[in-house]
Amino acid sequence: MNIVQCTFCKRPFHTLGGKICTNCHKKIDEQFIIVRDYIYDNKDTDIDRVSEETKVSKQVIMHLLKEGRLILGDEHGDGGGVLFCESCKKSINTGRLCKDCKGKIASTIDKSITTSKPSQTQSSDPSHHFASAKISK
Repeated sequence: MNIVQCTFCKRPFHTLGGKICTNCHKKIDEQFIIVRDYIYDNKDTDIDRVSEETKVSKQVIMHLLKEGRLILGDEHGDGGGVLFCESCKKSINTGRLCKDCKGKIASTIDKSITTSKPSQTQSSDPSHHFASAKISK
């Protein structure tokens, strides 16, 4: 278990890998509902207006967008310059990667899995994978 500084409140906390403490996670979850409802009622809005009207910081809104919990902008991927694909820098409306870059990564993973599958000539008998041992009493 490591001690890290929370991304939001800057307090140190024990973690198994996350960068946000439990207290901030709870606050972000509460703020998510407020922001989600505001965006649902005001589809043609931007991050400045969302932050101003909901009193939720832009940092939290950006976090929620990058997590993919919110979508800001049109449905087809134009994020209006708020988020950019971390691979190709194309404007996106949610997450960290655009659809094209996600597809390329998925394709690479599929190829990797396909090439690393065991050959069909191996025995299908499950006992083949275990070493035999004598048990003495």
